[in-house]
Amino acid sequence: MKINFFMPTRVIMGDDCIFNNRALLKELGKKALIISGKNSARANGSLADMLRALEANGQSYFLYDKVMSNPTVDCIYEAADAIKREGCDFVAALGGGSPMDAAKGAAVLALNTVEKSSLFSTSFTMALPIVAVPTTAGTGSEVTPTGVFTNDAARTKTSVNTPAIFPRYAFLDAKYTLGLSRTITINTAIDAITHAAEGMLSVKASALSDALAKESIAVIAECFDCLIGDQNISPDIREKLLYGSMLAGMVIAHTGTTAVHPMGYTLTYNHNIDHGRANGLIFAEYLKVIEEKEKTSNTTRIPEIVSALGMKSLDEFAGVLDSLLGKKEHFETAELERCAEQASKAKNIANCIFILEKEDLLGIFKKSIG
Repeated sequence: MKINFFMPTRVIMGDDCIFNNRALLKELGKKALIISGKNSARANGSLADMLRALEANGQSYFLYDKVMSNPTVDCIYEAADAIKREGCDFVAALGGGSPMDAAKGAAVLALNTVEKSSLFSTSFTMALPIVAVPTTAGTGSEVTPTGVFTNDAARTKTSVNTPAIFPRYAFLDAKYTLGLSRTITINTAIDAITHAAEGMLSVKASALSDALAKESIAVIAECFDCLIGDQNISPDIREKLLYGSMLAGMVIAHTGTTAVHPMGYTLTYNHNIDHGRANGLIFAEYLKVIEEKEKTSNTTRIPEIVSALGMKSLDEFAGVLDSLLGKKEHFETAELERCAEQASKAKNIANCIFILEKEDLLGIFKKSIG
């Protein structure tokens, strides 16, 4: 058994965990750059809670609230300039994956001078301390060493990876997710469960990452009935989703993702489909391709994933996904060929226990949204 597990982020979960643990923030410096989207951090209460904690500590702050969905390279350079101009000592990210990833990019660029054209080919070893407060339950970015950004040059999304951007602290308070729409809640839950399942299908998977992945899959799957129906999503369900998302983040911090993510990125970049939904559109067919390849191998990953889901087959899971996603988008073959070509160039492709060729990717696209 080979395990190499490094998770330097201190995770603190519970009601009012930011204010109750405000002494930890005081260790990080005198001034914070708070990074968020334009409205969500104000609406969900995370900004007020962070300000209350900082003010109680006697710390100052500068608010950068310009992060868009799928943050751009220009965005993180602008945020880094604000850090330098305002003399900030650490970065506090409030939001979903976009603000947390933007915070990671800004924290790196605050201590490293690099041209935009070299951002994704440079190795970084230094970054300002990061505090992450997830307000959606999907990306798990609060416990990963990865920031994902829109890369116009490659016409997709590309990541920066370094242990330096593991957040120092992750504060998980499910009350910040209470106001999320059902659509966002579904999309982010699908994103999280793809993280966990792809982690199990990674060549870097270990017994420890598998244990986390199976727990994540099981916890999120328990919430599906509530998400499919029209009843209110209870605080208990919100907390389970946040917990499951965090576990899945810990998984991909060690395993990375596989083909689903680069395939989803092409749909997000080219057609502005929400990241989690983009993954969900192709997820079932991807798993079926892996299941077919397992028939001539000694691996049993798919049965383990199905068992963690609490289901009997991939067909049952595909039906649940269809109910969660509703009416699917559909594209002409020429467009799907373009997406398959883009996705086939991603490094994640080689991370799967079975290497999928461009023709495999195209087949998945066709069966899913052709």
